[in-house]
Amino acid sequence: MSNPKYTVAPAEPPPSYEIAARPKPPPLRAPLPLQLPLITSLHDKRVILASASPRRKQLLAQIGLTKLQIIPSPLPENLPKESLSPFEYVLQTAVQKATYVYTTEINNSTLGEPALVLAADTVVVSHLGQILEKPRSEADHIAMLKMLRSSGYHRVYTAVVAMTPLASARDPGYAMETTVEETTVRFGRDISDETLMAYVRTREGADKAGGYGIQGIGAILVDRIEGSWDNVVGLPLRATLGLIEKVLTEGDEDELGDAFADDDE
Repeated sequence: MSNPKYTVAPAEPPPSYEIAARPKPPPLRAPLPLQLPLITSLHDKRVILASASPRRKQLLAQIGLTKLQIIPSPLPENLPKESLSPFEYVLQTAVQKATYVYTTEINNSTLGEPALVLAADTVVVSHLGQILEKPRSEADHIAMLKMLRSSGYHRVYTAVVAMTPLASARDPGYAMETTVEETTVRFGRDISDETLMAYVRTREGADKAGGYGIQGIGAILVDRIEGSWDNVVGLPLRATLGLIEKVLTEGDEDELGDAFADDDE
């Protein structure tokens, strides 16, 4: 007979992977905005995040971009993984997202042209160079995490793209800056199968490439990282802030150069 003191009520079964992969709302409490002149200059302008990721939205809020318009690209992410390196794949995918949303919204007669469009794409790459997708089932999920545990390390690449209109009509009409960040992640080799299965059943990693979230419970799987932590979450903040500054400066310099050209005429 079991001891009532240690009797545990049966847990409800975890949700399906279709339900678990649906976008989740961001936390209710937003961080205080970062008071940087660069960010403050965008507060009354149209800034678009070409991504439905609540994690990216939350990270951008941490640097003061709290009034984002979310317009994800509807294009399928189906570039050929076989013929592209992970670096090329993630960069081309992010550029594709940014360019689509920018060209769609640049002539928006109601809201006006965007001052800034940001897009990003993140891939998890196994030690053999394979780009890992989101897990499709519980069996696929546990197998993926076991592979990451046994391989010793894997890499996470995030590409970020920033676009802004140029004041002149100079082709192509916009400035674009890009960056790709790389982080090496090492799982703990002593993580038990029981722990992996318990994590899988939380469904936290069901909507994430690689099957885990380092910013949540998935941190228990990670032994250490080499590189940017927020890059693994989905957006390297320091690199993104530098990218925003670079592309806006390029846009401002174009406006200044256009004014000098008018004076010379």
